[in-house]
Amino acid sequence: MVKEISLNDKLPSFSLEATKVETCSDSDLLGKWAILFIYPKDNTSGCTREASDFNERYSEFESAGVRIFGVSKDTLASHTSFSKKLNLQFPLISDPQTQLIQSLNAWKEKSMYGKKYMGAERSTFLIDESLSVKYIWRKVKVDGHVNEVFDKYQELIRDL
Repeated sequence: MVKEISLNDKLPSFSLEATKVETCSDSDLLGKWAILFIYPKDNTSGCTREASDFNERYSEFESAGVRIFGVSKDTLASHTSFSKKLNLQFPLISDPQTQLIQSLNAWKEKSMYGKKYMGAERSTFLIDESLSVKYIWRKVKVDGHVNEVFDKYQELIRDL
């Protein structure tokens, strides 16, 4: 059983394939704030909306000094296709073994039509420049989420 990740915990160590950057590791996130948003599956309606919403606000996040990374268990090939289709400006991290997803406690039992299965729970993590988890959203509802993340970042840096 993985220890539940909490506020102010350090981001777990990882190194995985990603679009735009070939590989992405925890050390690549050092020095700037980052958003890791975990989503269930490329090319599904909610995940497409969430990725598109982050993409729409990309330049605002970037201007504020925040990098964005999407994470799912889809393959790099699937991510590449999804990224091109939506013209995403940020990397998508491929975690087929769910190493990072599990270490962030976002691999959960789900149920659809009465059938139980394991899958990624839509979650977002706001990480500071020293890899400390500063805010966690679980069971994310897509509508308005990106605005909420941006507002929380603004609030946290105001309090520094």
